[in-house]
Amino acid sequence: MSDEQRFLDRLAERNAQRGDEPTWIAARRQAGAARFEALGFPHRRVEEWKYTDVRDIARNDFVLTENADFSPAAAAALTLPLDAHRLTFVDGVFAPALSDLGSLPEGVQVLPLSRALEENHEAVGGPLGRLTGVDFSSFAALNTAFMEEGAVVRLAPRTVVDKPIVLQFLSRAGEQDVMSHPRILVEAGGRSEATLIEHHVGEAEAANFTNLVEEIILERGAILTHYKLQEAPLKDRHIASIHVEQARDSRYVSFNLNLGGGLVRNDLVSELNGEGAEAIYNGLFYGQGRQHVDNHTLVNHNAPRTFSRENYKGILDDRAHGVFNGKVIVKRDSQQIEADQSNANLLLSDRAEIDTKPELEIYADDVKCAHGATTGQLDEEAVYALRTRGIDEQTARGLLTLAFAGEVMELVDLDAVSERVELAVAGKLPERFNLAGLVETASAFNEE
Repeated sequence: MSDEQRFLDRLAERNAQRGDEPTWIAARRQAGAARFEALGFPHRRVEEWKYTDVRDIARNDFVLTENADFSPAAAAALTLPLDAHRLTFVDGVFAPALSDLGSLPEGVQVLPLSRALEENHEAVGGPLGRLTGVDFSSFAALNTAFMEEGAVVRLAPRTVVDKPIVLQFLSRAGEQDVMSHPRILVEAGGRSEATLIEHHVGEAEAANFTNLVEEIILERGAILTHYKLQEAPLKDRHIASIHVEQARDSRYVSFNLNLGGGLVRNDLVSELNGEGAEAIYNGLFYGQGRQHVDNHTLVNHNAPRTFSRENYKGILDDRAHGVFNGKVIVKRDSQQIEADQSNANLLLSDRAEIDTKPELEIYADDVKCAHGATTGQLDEEAVYALRTRGIDEQTARGLLTLAFAGEVMELVDLDAVSERVELAVAGKLPERFNLAGLVETASAFNEE
């Protein structure tokens, strides 16, 4: 039996359990399954997957689950301490007992995909799959074949959401490894504004597979700040495809923060389709042990006077392997655009490895574009200088590492998110009221 057939057999078992569903859903499942079977799992001879080996996913006999049992106390310990609207999933299954949607303001809709399909499947059917079709990748095709749960977030025009919207995905440790294929759809009406936090976390011994597809549609003047905090267990596998469509004067700000997962791949794509559209990509990936973290980004400047800025920082320790491939494409006649892309990497071990490939494709002549990549190690003189100020070596190295990440982290407005990143990257450090000065000192040494 081929690796692909094993997944298709699981799909057939699940389809046999389903009740009646709209014809269009069944047709899309069939299209996803057929495309997945034709493509197969990607291998390293495929350029886009040159540095990422997915055989650990392909050869595993993952199962599906239908229950969302999770200790409330354990979930509370993993949950970000935020006053937020929260939708929680356990191994891909909606967990109403762990969700909190009681106070959604007028003009805001947040609900599980299964409920959205039950209430008005035609309204979901139009935008779902329009940005990320089955041809995007074999994993997107596989997600479409299994698609049944996830989240739908809708903002009416001119709606401003004061509290963050949190989509929390919990991974459980069990006797069998579980797979889930969440589908997220975000539709932001004209001049609406919100903060969306996507949080992946779980029990330490979990070893599951999450295959996420997320489609975000921003209408004219809409603003979305999107935090993806990925701190999945170190045995988890995490594949994500995020596709953003932006109309005129819209603004999409991404914080792609990867701290966990044994095998991680993120594809982030923005389509800048209207003048004044702006995409800001802030990324930080931290790997230790034998973690593998692969970030592929793509910004398509499809209209004139569009703007993009991208800053990704990688920190790798032990035998961790990082990949960054960032591409900016300026289409023909997309004049007067500005695009800036930067990837800087810090290797904390001689055995850590980074593969970085910034790319620009420009088919217009009146543009302002720049890109670059750097890789280095901690400055031992800076470590020594901090130690002369009474700071122990571990803390000194932690401070310098945090200072390296500071260019991205200083833009994070949520303390609950910053503290998770700080703890993962630098360990337990001095109290926060002293930390700012210490990091400033460490940064100064890094710049010398």
